[in-house]
Amino acid sequence: MSSRKNTMKTDDPKITKLQAKVTAAKQEFDLAIAFHEIWKPTAYDQDLHRRLGVSYATQAFRVIRTALRRELILALIRLWDKDGRTIRVECIAKALRKKEVIDALALARVDQSSEDFDAMRDDLAKKADEANLLVDKYMSGGAGHAVYTKLRDLRNERLAHRQVVTKVRATAATATDEEIEEFYQDNSRLVHILLGTFNAMGYYPEDAAKVFGFYASHFWGAFQKTGN
Repeated sequence: MSSRKNTMKTDDPKITKLQAKVTAAKQEFDLAIAFHEIWKPTAYDQDLHRRLGVSYATQAFRVIRTALRRELILALIRLWDKDGRTIRVECIAKALRKKEVIDALALARVDQSSEDFDAMRDDLAKKADEANLLVDKYMSGGAGHAVYTKLRDLRNERLAHRQVVTKVRATAATATDEEIEEFYQDNSRLVHILLGTFNAMGYYPEDAAKVFGFYASHFWGAFQKTGN
């Protein structure tokens, strides 16, 4: 077994601050799950669209769909805010690249179990690598950076604030529902990993999604084809 002398403890302020941020990330993503599952049928359920047709109810449906999409984007982008007082998931993931952080988390686990320290550290390091791959995807040069930029700019310029511009930027673009869905799924996996590594919590967003998906099916299923 590798030496564990002088290993940082999980009550170190650096660790406890990261754990608090991870807890906040869970709270934010819990909101995203609810918005996502209620919004998803409005984007993809063709039967629902046909049932509503061109009725007066459709006009209210479109407002609700826009509001849910807006709140989903706001919740997701809040995970990536740059202000030091906010969650900043990319900084949480980067902290897992530090050997002393992984060692501290591994030590806390084995002190409460009979597991091997080196094996636990290796397992946490693998999860850290996966978390950072998800983050790097949306950073500069990553495959999803353009999507992140579109969602961030949409939040900054139209959702959280209403900027007044004299001309449309040539690079301005709107994220598609499919791009939002991919960003949501990647954040789901990221929050799952961060809660498991830092807080030793088995967080499975798909379980909560099933619950809200069930609620959504009953809510939207209540809509029958109506006349004008």
